[in-house]
Amino acid sequence: MARRSKKKKQNIFITTLIVLIFLCIAYQNEIKEFLTEPLIETKETYTLENIPKYNGNAYTEINNNKPDFTDEDYTKETFESYSALDSLNRAGRAFAKVGKETMPTIERGSIGMIKPTGWHTIKYDIVSGKYLYNRCHLIGYQLTGENANEKNLITCTRQMNTGAMLDFENKVANYIDETNNHVLYRVTPIYESNNLLASGVQIEASSVEDKCGKICFNVYIYNVQDGITIDYTNGDSHLS
Repeated sequence: MARRSKKKKQNIFITTLIVLIFLCIAYQNEIKEFLTEPLIETKETYTLENIPKYNGNAYTEINNNKPDFTDEDYTKETFESYSALDSLNRAGRAFAKVGKETMPTIERGSIGMIKPTGWHTIKYDIVSGKYLYNRCHLIGYQLTGENANEKNLITCTRQMNTGAMLDFENKVANYIDETNNHVLYRVTPIYESNNLLASGVQIEASSVEDKCGKICFNVYIYNVQDGITIDYTNGDSHLS
């Protein structure tokens, strides 16, 4: 009986030892794999620190003009997504897959009741149309029919709204009209710290059916007005 008990203990000891040896080998392999695995490169994050200062050009290209959409973005059905207002009531990123089915079928209504952060009703003779600020749709009305949506509106200069921003919107709208295809369209307002007025917006766009073929851009548009100095903390302004 004593021999049997001793043999049983030996068997348990040997089994435990074997299990421990296998665990050690597995652990060493995992450590080796971790140490030899190549590091994954992370994409550069674009902020005001690495966007060139305004030098008279309405916009600058980001990431060699290539948008940063995922494969999953291209496979999604038609959608619209608008960020909730932040703690300062500022509008955030707006993202949509636009096509003929998202475009408006009725005339645009009033949006005068919406006052985005940084809003001031102020005129200057040097500004086309006099008014310095517009209520600027992040994703243009002509692309989604979203009008008096506070999540899709920021305060922007007349120069930005009717200049480069409209040019890129028209490019996308014309492409959709001509082809009946779809476009991924994402607009991100960029604020410095707790400023109420966005310094500018990043617009990314890619035609879907040919995956960044006919439409493919990634730009930052400056929220400026030549001849006017703007305080982005609150939207105050004066002649330069």
